[in-house]
Parts: sequence; structure tokens; C-alpha cells
Amino acid sequence: MAALQDAHAIEAAYRRHGAVVLRRARQLLGNEHDARELVQEIFLSLLAKPEQFDGRSTLTTWLYSATTHRCLNRIRDRRTRARLLEEHVAAPGSAAVPARAERLVLLDELLASLPDEIAQAAVYYYVDEMTHDEIASVIGCSRRHVGNLLARLQDLTRTEAACQAR
Repeated sequence: MAALQDAHAIEAAYRRHGAVVLRRARQLLGNEHDARELVQEIFLSLLAKPEQFDGRSTLTTWLYSATTHRCLNRIRDRRTRARLLEEHVAAPGSAAVPARAERLVLLDELLASLPDEIAQAAVYYYVDEMTHDEIASVIGCSRRHVGNLLARLQDLTRTEAACQAR
């Protein structure tokens, strides 16, 4: 499928790939409602601007990349909203947070603080366990650039750890 020319082609793409997009969104967002909403956004955006999928990659690769990108944006938006709420609304009594939820919050905070390309590489490498070659194919860059992105991630996390240790 080189390009999505009309609503029927996009509907067929939704029927064929919607579950994969939902699974990816659910994995990154950790929330069924947000994941379903994001799937709708992606396919509605294709209806509005079908030319955004230009056929340079497979539709599956494009959807995977678009889903990851939109999820990272959602995570950043969550962080901003949480910060604004913290600044402008009194915090309720502290309740115990389950360990898994706490880890997800920390992951969200880390991803939200990273430049987009590094955050994408981090998700593909550490969450999806993709190889450098696979990541390069999805992001559309060289294998060496992927290695550089992951090295920058390590540098950033070391710097952040050192700052927190002080």
C-alpha cells in the first residue's frame, strides 16, 4: 500500500492495523482510555491529511512511529498538567502509591524530559528491545545515529543522577 488515497483505504487500514496501534499506545500510556483515544486521533488525522503517510516506509512502520511519537507527546502533556496542578492546587493527603504505578510515573517523567528523538530511541531500545538496525529503520536514520542517541541518553541520565546525589 503506497499511499492512502481515500476514506475506504483508511478504513481498511484501521481494520487491519487498529489493534496493533492500540496495543502500542496501551503499552506506552498504561491507560486503556487514553490509548483508545490516541488510536482514534491517529486514524482521524489520516482522514484529514492522508498525505502524511507518503509510502516511504510500510504503513505498519509509519503507524508504529506515529503512535510512539504521539504517546511521547501525551506523556509530556501529562507532566506539564501535573506540574501546573501542583503549582495551583493544594495537594490532597498523601496516599500510598503502588510500586508499579510509581515506576510508571518516573518513566513518564524521564521520557517527558528527554528530547523527542532520544525518547523515541529509548522506548524502542529499552521497552521494545529493538536492535539498533530496527530502530534506525523506524526512526529513519543510520544505525550509528541510533548508537549516538542512546549514548546521549546514558550521558543525560548520569548527569541527572549526579545532580540528584548532591
